Amino acid sequence: MFRSGKVRIFLALGIALFSLISYYMKRQDNPVTGETQHVDMTVDQEIALGLQSAPEMIQQYGGEYRNQQDQDRVERIGQKLVASSLPENQPYKFDFHLLADPQTINAFALPGGQIFITYALYSKLQSDDQLAGVLGHEIGHVVERHSAQQIAQQQLTQGLTGAAVIASYDPDNPTGSIGKAAMAALIANLVNMKYGRGDELESDRNGVFYMAKSGYNPEGMIGVMEILASAGGGRQPEFFSTHPNPENRVTHIREAIEELNQKAVMP
Repeated sequence: MFRSGKVRIFLALGIALFSLISYYMKRQDNPVTGETQHVDMTVDQEIALGLQSAPEMIQQYGGEYRNQQDQDRVERIGQKLVASSLPENQPYKFDFHLLADPQTINAFALPGGQIFITYALYSKLQSDDQLAGVLGHEIGHVVERHSAQQIAQQQLTQGLTGAAVIASYDPDNPTGSIGKAAMAALIANLVNMKYGRGDELESDRNGVFYMAKSGYNPEGMIGVMEILASAGGGRQPEFFSTHPNPENRVTHIREAIEELNQKAVMP
């Protein structure tokens, strides 16, 4: 039994070490920001994944909204943000979709540049500035390669979780081992949620700068947060959510706006 336990420990350590080495060897320079990131997908793979997944997302949210004028408005503002804020030779292929879902208040981006906003959220926005705030935030997710980073992080945490399951398995008490494995999985999920909140704040900041460069009022982003806060109702505590509370995001947005204002008055 003792020998069997040692084998499990060595096997678990080997899996954990392999997972960590694999993660930290996945390094690419972001083609837009120049930042070195841990990702395991090329830009072309991101674009292909987004294009492949877009029809399923559109179907899931009831298809595209049928008013062409509204569709054109979303596309026009989105493309203006891209053209005004990103380098001319940036590699992503941006498309902006207004989804017909009248109940789900949401906006999201797929890897490579496919960006979506539901009619439920669109209908609550009161200005082009607010719409630009939503779309700018989602453009930020694409440019920062957040989806590719999340995939790499999930592969890491799956490997570490698997190692924890092997190390903690007790053939004489399998139920106790399952409990330890569940705890390991919970820790892994919380790690990924933490990264998710950081991604959201980073995209808020980028959205503010994209708005300013494109001639939109960055204060519109604060209006979006107020809409999200009023629509949230009895939502779960922030710590267990993949998004920060809108009220807390406003603080970071105001800091980004203040930074812009300081740059504008500098000689």
